[in-house]
Amino acid sequence: MDVRRRHHQPRLPATNPAALNPSTRRKTLAGGGDEAEPPKASDALPLPLYLTNGVFLTLFFSVVYFLLQRWREKIRNSVPLHVVSLSEIAAIVAFLASFIYLLGFFGIDFVQSFISPRSSSVWTDDDDEVDQVDDKPRPNCGVAIPKEQEIPVPKAIDFTAEDEEIVQLVVNGDVPSYSLESKLGDCFRAAKIRRGALQRMTGRSISGLPLEGFDYDSILGQCCEMPVGFVQIPVGIAGPLLLDGREYSVPMATTEGCLVASTNRGCKAIYLSGGANSVILKDQMTRAPVVRFGSARRAAELKFFLEDPDNFETLSLVFNKSSRFARLQDIKCAIAGKNLYIRFACSTGDAMGMNMVSKGVQNVLDFLQRDFPDMDVIGISGNYCSDKKPAAVNWIEGRGKSVVCEAVIKEEVVEKVLKTDVASLVELNMLKNLTGSAVAGALGGFNAHAANIVSAIYIATGQDPAQNVESSHCITMMEAINDGKDLHISVSMPSIEVGTVGGGTQLASQSACLNLLGVKGADRECAGGNSRLLATIVAGSVLAGELSLMSAIAAGQLVKSHMKYNRSSRDMSKAAS
Repeated sequence: MDVRRRHHQPRLPATNPAALNPSTRRKTLAGGGDEAEPPKASDALPLPLYLTNGVFLTLFFSVVYFLLQRWREKIRNSVPLHVVSLSEIAAIVAFLASFIYLLGFFGIDFVQSFISPRSSSVWTDDDDEVDQVDDKPRPNCGVAIPKEQEIPVPKAIDFTAEDEEIVQLVVNGDVPSYSLESKLGDCFRAAKIRRGALQRMTGRSISGLPLEGFDYDSILGQCCEMPVGFVQIPVGIAGPLLLDGREYSVPMATTEGCLVASTNRGCKAIYLSGGANSVILKDQMTRAPVVRFGSARRAAELKFFLEDPDNFETLSLVFNKSSRFARLQDIKCAIAGKNLYIRFACSTGDAMGMNMVSKGVQNVLDFLQRDFPDMDVIGISGNYCSDKKPAAVNWIEGRGKSVVCEAVIKEEVVEKVLKTDVASLVELNMLKNLTGSAVAGALGGFNAHAANIVSAIYIATGQDPAQNVESSHCITMMEAINDGKDLHISVSMPSIEVGTVGGGTQLASQSACLNLLGVKGADRECAGGNSRLLATIVAGSVLAGELSLMSAIAAGQLVKSHMKYNRSSRDMSKAAS
C-alpha cells in the first residue's frame, strides 16, 4: 500500500513489528483485537516516576558540588585539571547521565528516542510505516491511525477514451468547466468529467461525495452550476403539529442532534393542549433600487411623486405587467443626500417572488425614466429591501409573510410533558429572550432558537437557506393566564420568505417534503394559498421549538439532552474499518 508521507525523510527498512518492545507495538483497528494501551515513559523504570526524578535531580546537584570543590582545591594546589582520580571519573559520568535525563525533560522520552527510534511511528497491518505529522503531543497518540483517516489519494473514475480526452482538455484549460453541459448535452456525464478533472487538478479526493443517483438535468440553469455531486442531509419528522385545526407532519433537514426530538416534544405539548392558531398579517415581497440625481431637491421630487396616492394606480399598472401574480401593494422611499432608495412591496402568489418583483421594479424604472431623464439607476437593489441581511426595515415593515402564531399550554402538560412549571417559563422568557437579547443589542433576535427550525424546514422544502437571516426574525412572548395555571405562548415573525413553486422546490426530494405538508406547487383555487400555509407551518414549528427548548433550559435539561442526542457513542474508527 502506497502511503503519502508528510516529511521528506528517508524511509526506514521494513522491520517485523513483533520484534519491537511490546509496550511500543500498536495494533491497527483493521487488524482486529483489543487496542494496546499507550506506552508511558515511566514503564521503562522499575521505580515510580517521582522517585526516579528525585534521585536524578539530587545526583545532578551533588556531583556538580563535588566537582566544583575538587577543581577549587586543584587550582589552589596548582594541580592540572586534566589529572583526575577514580572518584572524579565516576562523578563526571554521573553528571553526564543526570544532565541527559534533565535535558530530556525528565529523560525517558529523550532516551527512548535513541534506544528505539521506531517506537514513535504508527504501524498498519501491512507493515507500512506512516510518519507522524509533527512531534507535538496529540490526544490518543497511542492509537493507530486507521487507513480511512490517511491522506486520501484521489479515487480513479472509469472513463471512456473519449471522456478521458475531455478530462485532459479541462485540466489543461482548453475546455471551460462551465461549458461541459452545453457541449456534451448530458448533465450527468458533464458532472462526472468535471469531478474527475477537479480531483486531478487539486490532487484531493472527493470520493465521499455522492455522484450517482441525482437528476442533474433538474438543476440545469436554475439551481446549481458546475455540479460535481450532491450532499446528503438526513430529514426527520416532527409532529403531528396541530395548527388551525389541521395536523401536519413537519419535515426537518438537519445534522444537529436533539433538534427534531425537541421540536417534536413541543408539537406534543401543543397537541395535548388543543393546538395552535396563526394569523397572516402581511404578504409582500420587496425590492428597493437605488437611483441618483444631480441634487437632493430633484431626488425629493421623485420621492413625492412615488408616494402620492394619485399616482399609485398608474404605477401599479406598469408594475403588474411583469406577471399575472405580481400585484404592487406599497411604495416607500428613503433619501440619503441626492440618492433615493425606493422600496417596492408586492404580492407574488405561491412563488417566493424575488425575480417577479425585480421584473416589476425594472418596468417602473423604465417608465419613470421618461419623466425623470436625469435619473441615474445605480442598482436594481440598494439594500433597502433588505434581502439576506438582518435589517430593522424588515423587522418593522415586514418582508415576505408576516405571521403571528399562538397557543395556550395547559398546566398539567407543562408539568408532565415539558417537565417544568409556568412561572419558571415566564421568568426565563423575560430574562433570556427579552432582557438578555436587549442587553446583547439583538435585531429581531428576541427568541431562543427560531433559526434552528427555520433552517431545517427551509432545507427540507427547497427554500433559499440564506434567507434564514431575516426569516428567523422572531419575538417569543410568554404569559401566565387563568390565575397563573396555564401558559400563553406566541411567536411573531414579520419576514418569513417562502414559496412553493420555483427554485429548489421543484427538486424531487424537496417536492416530496412539500407534498407531505400538502403545499406542493401552486394553489389553483387561491393564488398564494400554499405559500401562505407553508409560512404558518414554519411559525407553528418555531412555536413548538421555542416551547421545548425554553422548558429544557428552565428544567436544567439542556446539556443532558444534547449529550444524549447530539453525541455519538459509536466508535467511528471501528465502523469505518
